[in-house]
Amino acid sequence: MSATSASPVVTFTKTRPGGSRDNPTTEYSALLRTVRDAGLLRRNTGFYWMVFGIVTLALGGTVTGFVLLGDSWFQLLMAGALGVILTQYAFLAHEASHRQVFESGPMNDHAGRALANLFVGISYSWWMTKHSRHHASPNILGKDPDIERDFVSFTEEDASRSRGLYAWATKRQGYLFFPALLLEGVNLHIHGFRTVFGRKKVDRRWVELTMILSRVGAYLAVIFLVLPVGLGFAFLGVQLAVFGLYMGASFAPNHKGMPILPHDAKVDFLRRQVLTSRNIRGGWLMDSFMGGLNYQIEHHLFPNMPRPHLARAAEIAREYCETHRIAYTQTTILESYGIVIRYLNRVGLAAGGDPFDCPAAAQFGR
Repeated sequence: MSATSASPVVTFTKTRPGGSRDNPTTEYSALLRTVRDAGLLRRNTGFYWMVFGIVTLALGGTVTGFVLLGDSWFQLLMAGALGVILTQYAFLAHEASHRQVFESGPMNDHAGRALANLFVGISYSWWMTKHSRHHASPNILGKDPDIERDFVSFTEEDASRSRGLYAWATKRQGYLFFPALLLEGVNLHIHGFRTVFGRKKVDRRWVELTMILSRVGAYLAVIFLVLPVGLGFAFLGVQLAVFGLYMGASFAPNHKGMPILPHDAKVDFLRRQVLTSRNIRGGWLMDSFMGGLNYQIEHHLFPNMPRPHLARAAEIAREYCETHRIAYTQTTILESYGIVIRYLNRVGLAAGGDPFDCPAAAQFGR
């Protein structure tokens, strides 16, 4: 599958060790040595305690507002705030899973498991398994679980297999993608339950099972003890919708619409990570909004690098890629969303027919 018009056109050539082009292993090693010498791989645990404290204070304020409001439809504002707060906890769980928070691996695992299962309500083991596969093979067909066929098809071949109502939705999947994210919160919780109750091996299954059941049970009990049934379900729906939309909107810009590589692609680590990833501009505000995921290239190159160091690493990596003529992609968040929508719609056309009824459709045609 080819890249979209907004994606870099990539030609992969075989590198000959000792040839005119540097050995790819040496290329990455040199970049890694540069960021290590700059101290950018050192842990910054204080930063994470600060973020955890701020998010937990926000949670305390939201709980206080929830109690004081009682039977009021203004509770939906508290539900929206809770969706944002839980997403911020999910960012911290993600960073702990990458060993970005503590020097100790077990400490990171304990923190990540508690944040994911007990605070957010999703399975840490499921996330670790899926996300590790993604980092090893980003945008590689048959290897990256993030581009496997689900509601969205990422290749024309997958889109062409859609039938009936599914085909109708696939043809419009770009436009439906962000509305569909309103259900992503439910989807993530379902995956968590399937994992801890499933037959596949789960690390510390009973710990995760206890955490998730305790969290869900306590959460539902509080909601329906304080609120009437109708308002309680509305609160739950808004919280899950905001959580799903925020999570999806933070992860969507990172790889969607970037080159997809064949299963047997022979691409060195440096180019595999850089050419399939996209950074989002926006400064410290975007850093907070996306939990550091806006530096997706650097996150993939140095997955255990703490969030506060990613901006400096991006300056080094961008200059290094320019020197070695490696396409380094960064956009604004709105531009990235536009790329994602156009890309998904173009792929969706393979489901058959043309869903558009406007002149703009021509630019997406084949």
